[in-house]
Formats: sequence, C-alpha cells, structure tokens
Amino acid sequence: MALLSEHEQRQVAEAIAKVEQQTDAELVTVLAARADDYAYIPLLWASLLALVVPGVIHYLFGWMSMYTLLLAQWATFIVFCLLFRLPKITTRLIPRSVRHWRASNLARRQFLEQNLHHTVGSTGVLIFVSEAERYVEILVDDGISKRLDNSCWDAIVKAFTQQVKQGQTLAGFIACIEACGELLKVHVPLTQTRNELPNRLVVLD
Repeated sequence: MALLSEHEQRQVAEAIAKVEQQTDAELVTVLAARADDYAYIPLLWASLLALVVPGVIHYLFGWMSMYTLLLAQWATFIVFCLLFRLPKITTRLIPRSVRHWRASNLARRQFLEQNLHHTVGSTGVLIFVSEAERYVEILVDDGISKRLDNSCWDAIVKAFTQQVKQGQTLAGFIACIEACGELLKVHVPLTQTRNELPNRLVVLD
C-alpha cells in the first residue's frame, strides 16, 4: 500500500502551519499503513479450514485413507496460511470491530508518543488515519475538549473516512485540517505565537 510521497507530506505540513497561524491548538497528523499485522488471523483461519475441509471431503466421498487425510490437512493449512497472509485478504478476514479497536489503540498511543499531552494549555490535536482499516479519528486534549464537544468532529471524521476509502488520503488530510482549523480559530483562537510540535505528517509504515 503506497503511503503519501514526500511532496504530498509537505502539503500536509503546509496546511498545518497555515491553520496554526490562527489558533493556539497544536496539530499533529499521523498516517499508518495498518494498525496491526494481525499475524494470528491467517493461522487461525488456516487451522480451522485444515480441520474442516479434508474431513468434509472424506465424509462426502469416503476415499481418503488416514495418511492421505493427514497430508490433505497439512497441504490445506499451508496453502491457506500463505493465501491469508496477503494484506488485502487478511483485512477482510478480521471483524470490523477488531480492526477499529486496534486502530483506536494505536491512535491513543500516538497521542502520547507525539507529546500532544504536554502542550501549553493542553491544546494538542491528533488527526490519525490507518489506511488498511479505513479508520480516521481526531483526538484532542483537555484544553480543546472543554471548548468543543466531541460531536463537533463527527462530520469531519465521516467525510475524511469516505475519502480514505476512495483512495484520496491526501485530499482528505487537507480538507480535514482546514475544517478543524475553522472550528479551532473560533473556539481556540491564537493568543500567542508558538510552535511546540513539528508541523509534519508522521508516517508509520
């Protein structure tokens, strides 16, 4: 999965810098290729199919010896294990709730790792995207949440999520940053010029 190029990352950084000229909020953007490798998922599905498929064939046709049945189970396990390791297939095997839970956990870890909880006035804002999970979340610190209800971000997240699904991640980032900026400049206006955190897109391969 191709993430944004260096030129596209600079466009995101420029959009952040422009917004921060009008607000005390500190914006950080994070783009992850995927929230987890889900290594256990292919093994789980391959194991289940290796147990079921040869047994069903033996039950229906009855021609397998115990030795042939064992070989069929091993062959089924290996083939499906390799097949299910393909990222596009792996993602489809994982329940949506699990994918979103993993992505949400990664977003919260990034909020801490990017030091968004240490800004003056607690005005950190994280815009997080995980492409494989088609997941978008905006996390804000206390200084923002006290002035803006979390529901204010819902429409922005919904629009951005749709753009990620359509493969328009760059356009989604720019639109999301600008939409956040419109809210922040009204509710968290600029009171002092500062730039505590780097204006860049953090890319997690």
